[in-house]
Amino acid sequence: MKVARVYLRVSTDAQDLERQEEIITTAKEAGYYVAGVYREKASGARADRPELLRMIADLQPGEVVIAERIDRISRLPLPEAEKLIASIQDKGARLAVPGIVDLTDLADQAEGVAKVVLESVQAMLLRLALQMARDDYQERRERQRQG
Repeated sequence: MKVARVYLRVSTDAQDLERQEEIITTAKEAGYYVAGVYREKASGARADRPELLRMIADLQPGEVVIAERIDRISRLPLPEAEKLIASIQDKGARLAVPGIVDLTDLADQAEGVAKVVLESVQAMLLRLALQMARDDYQERRERQRQG
């Protein structure tokens, strides 16, 4: 059985998580048992989010973390974002986020150079997505500052 933990996040109290709630239904329709739903109203540019930390603590090997977009998980600077993702992967879990191709199964089946290439491409795609989420955060802050 595929087991998922769903992470939903908005940045402010004025925002609503309702738009992201459909992810739960989508996960179930895709054959996942949803072991937990973690709802948070906090900036993705902070690492000390209680629900995110609780989700990571709850993770079991083989589980999948599902989020609407990578920026729901992190808008941290790249080194911190990579540590956050590593804490998920160190638990034996993986990410399922739209827009990020998951090559894990292919890499697990591959050998030699093909395995190294697939793992490298997966890491590069994830780093790129994390950096783009951070860049978007910084651009939004600058626009807000300018009025």
